[in-house]
Amino acid sequence: MSWIRRYRPGRGDRSLAVILVLLLFSLEAPAFEPEPPVGTEVWLVTYGPGEVYWQRFGHNAIWVRDSRLGLDHTFNYGFFDFEQENFFLRFLMGRMLYFSAAQEAAVEFAQYTAENRYIRAQRLELEAPQQEMLIRRLLEDIQPENRDYLYDYYRNNCSTRVRDALDRAVDGVLKKSSDSAMAPQTWRDHTRRLTAGDFWLYLGLESVLGVYVDRPISLWDEMFIPGVLAEVVGNSQGWVSEDRMLFDPTREAAPGEALTVWPRYLLASLVVLALAWLSGRWLPLTALARTWFTLSGLAGLLVLFFWFGTDHLVAGLNMNVLVFNPAWLVFAFWKRSWRLALPVVAVVSSASLAIALLPGQYTADVVAAFLPISLAAAWVLHRSAKR
Repeated sequence: MSWIRRYRPGRGDRSLAVILVLLLFSLEAPAFEPEPPVGTEVWLVTYGPGEVYWQRFGHNAIWVRDSRLGLDHTFNYGFFDFEQENFFLRFLMGRMLYFSAAQEAAVEFAQYTAENRYIRAQRLELEAPQQEMLIRRLLEDIQPENRDYLYDYYRNNCSTRVRDALDRAVDGVLKKSSDSAMAPQTWRDHTRRLTAGDFWLYLGLESVLGVYVDRPISLWDEMFIPGVLAEVVGNSQGWVSEDRMLFDPTREAAPGEALTVWPRYLLASLVVLALAWLSGRWLPLTALARTWFTLSGLAGLLVLFFWFGTDHLVAGLNMNVLVFNPAWLVFAFWKRSWRLALPVVAVVSSASLAIALLPGQYTADVVAAFLPISLAAAWVLHRSAKR
């Protein structure tokens, strides 16, 4: 899934990409060199995660090869345009517009090969009417009047759109077989496992995602991950006649389950406190404490904004608002409140720890990263007030 993806090749890009893919195929000895299709072929193509943060979840497409229609194109739903009106405001408010498009398969494969991301192709065993229905729908979806859609990270993304297109072609069989089966991992589990290698991306997502992503989901919902959709289709009897790895990268595979990484954030928090203590020789510790409470309080206002002021459903009911507490702004700007800083922060910290230990919303990483700093800042202000 490409949460942020933009690629609209021009003629020069297309020529260069074709040359690149031909060179790579000749040098790498690929596992699959497609011959000209006889009749119609429909493939589910899955691309592995990439290095850049918007590539962490992978991506997918439907590859149609039809000699009669002159098609050898991939259809996918992962395009967007930075130049669309109010792009960043729409992104902030949770109203991102993505669009579907088709491009020559060789061009798209060259792009992902150059990014060192795996390319898996599964040939689908669809009956002629099902193929015709699917191709007609794909062609309709790329028309200017139909191509835009309101993007949602978990419920309406590039992978769920591919899933829905396939499900319509088989008269709802895919949903019937997966909607009642519970997924082994939640939306948060997948988010954590696929972003664990990026220190700041992981922590940022953990800070803004609320309890909604922790609820149990069905296997149907879990197919927001392209790799999960590929596995479900591959394990469905009679769906796949060929399963080929078109490009096998050297990149290390993503972990299969969410990792326990809160110790690294606790360590980072302790390092920050040590540096703050050392800098106390040149800077007043009370100034550092007030700066921290200012930043943490503003972060709390941002959490509330995402919760109540935007369409980001997954940012609602976010218990991290206890850690990033807007009330901390009182300690930052009202000196008479400093005597209350330590007991108040201690009580809120106890509540945050209880939430982290109990089932519900997973908050362990955020608590480990920020709670020690808040406690230390409260201690500094409380001690200064007593003096």
